[in-house]
Amino acid sequence: MSVQSIRLFGDPVLRTAADPVVTYDRELRALVANLTDTMREAGGAGLAAPQLGVGLRVFAFDVDGVDGHIVNPVLDFGDAQEQEGPEGCLSMPGLYFDTRRRMNVVARGFNGYGDPVQVVGAGLMARCLQHETDHLDGVLFVDRLDPAARREAMKAIRQAPWYDPAAPPTVKVSPHAAGGFLAADPFGLGR
Repeated sequence: MSVQSIRLFGDPVLRTAADPVVTYDRELRALVANLTDTMREAGGAGLAAPQLGVGLRVFAFDVDGVDGHIVNPVLDFGDAQEQEGPEGCLSMPGLYFDTRRRMNVVARGFNGYGDPVQVVGAGLMARCLQHETDHLDGVLFVDRLDPAARREAMKAIRQAPWYDPAAPPTVKVSPHAAGGFLAADPFGLGR
């Protein structure tokens, strides 16, 4: 398989919900191999198919010596315990921001052959499983920051050497936003 280019913040594919996988074939397994090779080459803990420009619900992970992939993941949270800590993304290279996530998660889905798999994660693994599943829903970790932290993140993104001001990011507005900062300028792009 091969290392692929990773789509960067601002690419519309990162803001598009991925389609469920319906065919478990050689092509899917090649995608999994490309995700794994690219993730390892980039030094990441996880990589989702949309980050390679493929709109399918699959991601690879490698956290604390546990590696694998999940197709069509569904997350379950056994408790309400949370964690806050630095989080980064291969689609926003070199940037890390404290992000609140659930501490414990169970991810259920399938492998590249259609066999059921389950990954139980706590701490960093839980963070990775949530982060990568968010990618499959068109959600980026900066969407989970509070408004002040999001403004700081956007400032750092605009100053990053890889940021392309000619291709501004697609902005997702929460359906729960009723006026104020989120509805008018959710990422602080105007600031």
